[in-house]
Amino acid sequence: MFEIRVICDPADEDRVLSALGGAFTLGPARNYPSRDGRQRLYLTAHHAERWPTPGETYEGAEPILDALDAVTAIAANAECYTALGREYYLRKAAVLDRIALGPDADARDTIAAEDAAQQLIDTDSATAPADSRAYVRREYLAWRSGVPNAGLHSTRP
Repeated sequence: MFEIRVICDPADEDRVLSALGGAFTLGPARNYPSRDGRQRLYLTAHHAERWPTPGETYEGAEPILDALDAVTAIAANAECYTALGREYYLRKAAVLDRIALGPDADARDTIAAEDAAQQLIDTDSATAPADSRAYVRREYLAWRSGVPNAGLHSTRP
């Protein structure tokens, strides 16, 4: 995390914030007038994290019906009153995300995908990004790539 200070013409403020927002994850801008009529902008910034696209994440993934079967099998084979593991929540969130991205998806599919994404984030005790489904895609891609402890590289508080 670092601080950015920009002095700019008030008419350029939106353009400056947009350009910085494309390069960094920004906190709220603190805006103060300068003595010469320009604006002083102070921002807390983090390096922007690149989130994988759905195409990158799900390219070569198993068919949706097979993914649903796998999620169902994990739940069906669990002992009664047993907590389901991270793999269950990850795979469930990923398949619901894929369904919500489909051409026939509606608002219910989007809500289900977002709820499943939040369950995964809660399971990982991670800090939720602005787009919880992007978090699912990153974690699913890492899991499919065989990255050990994929969930441990999550953004945490």
